[in-house]
Parts: sequence; structure tokens; C-alpha cells
Amino acid sequence: MRAAVMGSPIAHSLSPFLHRAAYREMGLAGWSYEAFECDEARLPELLGELTPVRRQGRADEGADEGAGEDAWAGLSLTMPLKRAVLPLLDTVSELAVEVGGANTVVFRDGRRHGDNTDVYGIVRALAEAGVHAPRSAVVLGGGATAASTLAALRDLGLHAATLLVREPARAAGTAEVAERLGMALAVETLDKLDVFTGADLVVSTLPGGAADAFADRLARVPALFDVVYSPWPTRAAAAVAAAGGTVVGGFAMLLHQAVRQVELMTGRADVPVEAMRAAGEAEIRRRAATAPA
Repeated sequence: MRAAVMGSPIAHSLSPFLHRAAYREMGLAGWSYEAFECDEARLPELLGELTPVRRQGRADEGADEGAGEDAWAGLSLTMPLKRAVLPLLDTVSELAVEVGGANTVVFRDGRRHGDNTDVYGIVRALAEAGVHAPRSAVVLGGGATAASTLAALRDLGLHAATLLVREPARAAGTAEVAERLGMALAVETLDKLDVFTGADLVVSTLPGGAADAFADRLARVPALFDVVYSPWPTRAAAAVAAAGGTVVGGFAMLLHQAVRQVELMTGRADVPVEAMRAAGEAEIRRRAATAPA
């Protein structure tokens, strides 16, 4: 059976290391996981080349009709494909519809099923750090990850949040997500840093290093979730940690969303979280050691 991660750029992805570690630990010797460079323009063609399989039982029981090394179990999707894939799917989970993006495609019964495991990854990452029920939250950035973050905050019991973006007009899609989720959303520009005051949780979905400009202000918040995982810690994360706050990094989210993907693609619940964590952390250390000075 085959699976892969697709997006652009994709060379940096840790997903192959996480999924392959799971397959090894689960004894799925015939499974492989690859990485494909794919942008929005190429997505329909590449998706059409894949071969859905008819799934009738557990992946380890050989019950997939026609299953073999060249049959496809599923795909992990990253930027910029999470929204672009939706019209190409046969069915989409309610959650993926709500957040307006699917990061997971499972081939089942000859059909393409879209789902979102980012929300699960965010909730689990926060829970690991002891963040279970924030009373207020501020989200930096307005892209697909911000949309999933709003859904995660809803699952944690919040009914309102503040979104900080460079250009409010470009956050219209995320505002629509909030409406579908039944959340009240205040959209402000990133210079409105006073909203950090009193927030239990700040989630930065900004690109690597972009939140560092706010490090001094962020140091005052009780908890920061920065979706960056390399290099780590970011300046913002270090500032919060130094002030005694709770810090959650992007690797925890990546790990747990991948765990859920493995469950969906294999049909098994015995996914080895710690083996996947160890494989991902080892690769992050390897990259840090070999990075140019």
C-alpha cells in the first residue's frame, strides 16, 4: 500500500519520517510513504493518476480488494492544497467543510474522502501541555491553519476569539469559517498588540520567525502555541518560557495530526505515538546539526 504527502514546497516535510516510523512499528511491511512536489495547478492531474482501492477490512489483514504495493491508501496535504482539493473529492467530513480545508484524503470503496486532522493535532498538542480550557484566545495569521485553530478553540469550549492579520480584507475566508463554527470573531491588524493583555492563550500561525517581532509583548501571556517547529525555540517561544508561561511548539501539532492520519489510512487504532515522536525529533536534530552556520 502507498501513501504520500503532497504540497509545495515539500522537501522540508517531516511527514515521511513520522508515517514510515508508524508503519515499521505496526508491522506494515508492504506500506510506503513518499513526498510529492505538487501545486494547485497540478493537483487535479496528479490526484487523477492515483488508484483508489476498495477497503473491506483492517489494513493488516490483507482484506483490501485489489490492494498491493501500488494501491493507494491515502494522502497528506499541506500548503497550498488544503482548500484546492475540496472540489476534487467525492465526500468531505463535516469538520473539513466547516474549516474550509482538508489535509487528509483517504481512498476507500473506490472514492476519495476528505478529512481534517489538523484540528485534532492542535487540541492534542495543547492538551499535552496542560492547556485544556482557555477563557480567551488570540490567533495571529488568517490562513488555513488559523481556520483549523478556530475549530480547535471551539472544541476547547471557546465561543469567541480575536484574529490579528496584516490585512483584514484577506481574512474574509477565515471570518466565514468562524461564522460556520458559531464563533464570534474580532478581526484586527497585527499592530493592535494591546489585545494580548488578558488573553489566556495566543496561537501564532505565522511563518517562521514572524512572531518574534512581538516577543516582548508575548512574554506576558500565560500560554503560547507557535506552529513553527524549526528552528526551535523561536524567540517568541523563548520569551514566554523565560517568563514562566506555557509554550507549545508546532511539532506536537504535526505529530498528532499525523497519528490521526495513520489511523484513518490504515483503519487501525494501535498507532505508535512515541515511536513517531522519536523519529520526528531525531530528524529535526539531524537537520539542525547539518544546517549551514
